[in-house]
Amino acid sequence: MARKNLLKGLMDAPPAPPADEAPARVDVAKPRYGSGAIGAVSQSISDLKSRAVQEIDPRMIDQGGLQDRLEENAGLAELIESIREYGQQVPVLLRPNPNDGERYQVVYGRRRVAALRELGQPVKALIRVLDDRAVILAQGQENTARRDLSFIEKVNFARQMQEMGYERKVICDALHVDKTLISRMLSVSDRIPELVIQAIGAAPSVGRDRWLKLADLLPQDQMQRATNAAQGETSDERFEAVLAALSPRKPPAPRNRVPLKGADGTTLGQMQRSGTKAVLTLNSKTAKGFEDWLVENISELHHRWKTGRDE
Repeated sequence: MARKNLLKGLMDAPPAPPADEAPARVDVAKPRYGSGAIGAVSQSISDLKSRAVQEIDPRMIDQGGLQDRLEENAGLAELIESIREYGQQVPVLLRPNPNDGERYQVVYGRRRVAALRELGQPVKALIRVLDDRAVILAQGQENTARRDLSFIEKVNFARQMQEMGYERKVICDALHVDKTLISRMLSVSDRIPELVIQAIGAAPSVGRDRWLKLADLLPQDQMQRATNAAQGETSDERFEAVLAALSPRKPPAPRNRVPLKGADGTTLGQMQRSGTKAVLTLNSKTAKGFEDWLVENISELHHRWKTGRDE
């Protein structure tokens, strides 16, 4: 599939020939690109091979594209420490800010930019002129290639593209999924308000089925209740809290344990019913031999009970 390898080879730079050697003339066929947005992005990313990585002041970089992460700061501290120790290993992709020619916008690599801004270090970046459509396609496919976005983050990305007027096919291309899955994603976004999704967060361990279960429990008049219930240190905990708050509570189980009291009010034990059984349990410390007397006199006690019942 053509779009599958849209970002492949982005970091591969062609080897330069030795200075004292003239490169042999070879007729190389130009790569063919499909028409439309995917072809344009394929051409753009192929051209990046010949562009050198530049160092950009992070203060000159603005956000761009769509919101892909629901929790931008999740894992940021670990990324900062990793870059502090090992440096920035992979460049980000920027484009000139269309509203300010002296600044840049992030196409992808937002967390790396945030980490380097925190460290006060320049950002290693590839820079390419891309229109809005190409930016979103590149952003979506780069996220899909890393496979670290949760289901609901992909839903949120698809929702934003739909609201911007992109066709289903373009949304499929950006997230590299088929139309059936896109339809299911958008059905989740239609049924769960964005306010609730933002309140919960990424919830990386929660898949489509559990989000649909939450959607079934979430009529419009329960939205405020859901957002108020979104409490917890992690987004997974917040999801569980909202689901529990909206789930119908099970009625309490009928009492099936009855305490057995002595003549002086002391608890001797208990009777527990289960199906067709009734089990008497006596505490030997408090019964003080009553359990033995009961065993010896059970026939007499049963006879007295039957006689009284038959009268």
